[in-house]
Amino acid sequence: MAEEIIEAIERYGLSKRNRKRSLFSRIGVVGCGKEGSVIATIAALKGMEVVFLEPTQEKIDNAYLRIESKLDKKIANWGLTENEKKAIMGRIQGISEYEGFIGCDFVIEAIRYDDNTGERHIPQRKEVFRQLEEVLSEKAIIASNVSTVVVTELAAEMKYQDRCIGLHFLSNIPDSQIIEIVRGLNTSDETYEKVCLFAKLIKHDYVLVMESAGLISLRMFLIQLNEACAILMEGIATKEDIDKVLTIGFGHRLGVFRTADIIGIEKIVKLLENLFDEYGYMKYKPSPILMQLSRAKHFGVSKNKGFYIYDDMGNIIK
Repeated sequence: MAEEIIEAIERYGLSKRNRKRSLFSRIGVVGCGKEGSVIATIAALKGMEVVFLEPTQEKIDNAYLRIESKLDKKIANWGLTENEKKAIMGRIQGISEYEGFIGCDFVIEAIRYDDNTGERHIPQRKEVFRQLEEVLSEKAIIASNVSTVVVTELAAEMKYQDRCIGLHFLSNIPDSQIIEIVRGLNTSDETYEKVCLFAKLIKHDYVLVMESAGLISLRMFLIQLNEACAILMEGIATKEDIDKVLTIGFGHRLGVFRTADIIGIEKIVKLLENLFDEYGYMKYKPSPILMQLSRAKHFGVSKNKGFYIYDDMGNIIK
């Protein structure tokens, strides 16, 4: 009688014991406010597991509501079903301790702006990088959603500086599908190539930008906004007509004043001040109109009043 042959079932892929996990199957986001929730939603929509960190349960719950709101808008526009929404929400986990990032191969710092100053302080962001380095493997990528901060400065005290990189999602522009990728002084080719792959996986285009305050997007937009404010101050045209020229004439999606209200006037003033400090050009000096709105705390959509007046759903009140 022939001897019975017994083979291990693991060979046939029914066990996770030797299964290799694909790159970017699990990513992390530090801070799930306005910008972080956009990043988390985009990644989860593309099938990735997402872990986001907020310091309190209340902020975790608010982040879930923020993400659900984004998905509900897609459902309302026939871009998603209720069952798909449930599956996406099932891939998202909120945590309050950095240990929850263990196993992530990519974590993006996107901490909130200060409500009063419109800043994201460098020491605080450096501390995020330090905490992440303590719990992540040395191969995991640590990124920051940067706009004016230099990523080399954030990574200066890291042990593995080659795995640090900057990203800039244009999160304030609806359905914007481009990322500015910023290499630090010590960012490795491998890290850069992996982040380019991440951009492709989430169906975003990307451009490489050298380290510089404002990158491409903000330098161009903020100068345009300052000029539009000058035209408004001179009485040449109304804000509605200035935006109309840009939207109809040049194909801009929202117009310069509407976009400013979405970004937040307090953030824009701080961004312009940072650019003025960095480059010293008067073209980056915040317009008196922007300063006036900021002092009055007319920050835009977040406060229901900026260049335009808004309802609680963010729609312009005519």
